[in-house]
Amino acid sequence: MVSAMKFEMIVKGPFDLKNQSLYFGGYPQMRADPDSIVMAFPVEGWEESVAVMLRQSSADKVEGEVYGAGDNAARAWNQAMATLSLDVDGRGWPEVGGRDKVIGGLQSKYQFLRPLLFSSPYESAAGFLIGHRITIKQKQVIMSRMSRELGKKIEVRGESFYAFPDPHAILSIEKYDGLNDVKIERLHALALAALNGSLERAYLRSLEINDALTKLKELPGIGPFFAEGILHRGAGLVDAITHDDLTPYAIEKAYVLPQQPSASQIDDISRRWEPFRMWALVLLHVWLRREIGLPRRPMLRRK
Repeated sequence: MVSAMKFEMIVKGPFDLKNQSLYFGGYPQMRADPDSIVMAFPVEGWEESVAVMLRQSSADKVEGEVYGAGDNAARAWNQAMATLSLDVDGRGWPEVGGRDKVIGGLQSKYQFLRPLLFSSPYESAAGFLIGHRITIKQKQVIMSRMSRELGKKIEVRGESFYAFPDPHAILSIEKYDGLNDVKIERLHALALAALNGSLERAYLRSLEINDALTKLKELPGIGPFFAEGILHRGAGLVDAITHDDLTPYAIEKAYVLPQQPSASQIDDISRRWEPFRMWALVLLHVWLRREIGLPRRPMLRRK
């Protein structure tokens, strides 16, 4: 039987694990404990991969068990907490809704939903590279198969979970069904960057945003859009704004504007959301996708 180390986190600010799973999904539940979720991922530092079983025991406490971590159990736990945005003190999050009625309404509707991140910037970048020019479903199938064939299998109370392959495993790939030679070459470059520490969450968060984006765009196949995705949803910046085309459209619809806002208008509106601008933006994107739908017409940023 695989031993586990137990941890707990006192949650700062409103949080509901079931609500997070409802809107973001993706994590399997334990058959014997449907209130829990399980994350499996390579631990930054790339010495091992783990499975973390999590459940919310009370409004202000999340408990969990880390399987397969060895000496890196605490690091794996902290990585799981960051994935759920629980490493952030969210006690000031409701105040944003008090300043901005639109965000306040969305906070109430979605129960103060926090962003769900990728397990690491490395795994985020791998997903972008694998998914380039194929459908989301095709990407998911390839990544799931890679996890089972190349990743680590971890047993949790008699159930098996598979982590995405760590950088060492990615470097061993010469040919793989569903990945062309260019994608494999780019994944190799990504794996080397991860191994030298330049993709770790703490490192990317420590940089100025433009510096971090510049470094990410040095990776083969990573342009401005992918770089922002890796930084904001992989590293997990809290008080920042992305420059994708969907953001002005979401703001236009939520604030009932006559047209898409300019960059300066977006800056003005988003100042009300500080210091949780990315959390507010994620709420807007969730609302847009679930309630309004993506636009059928091309979206052009207004200057």
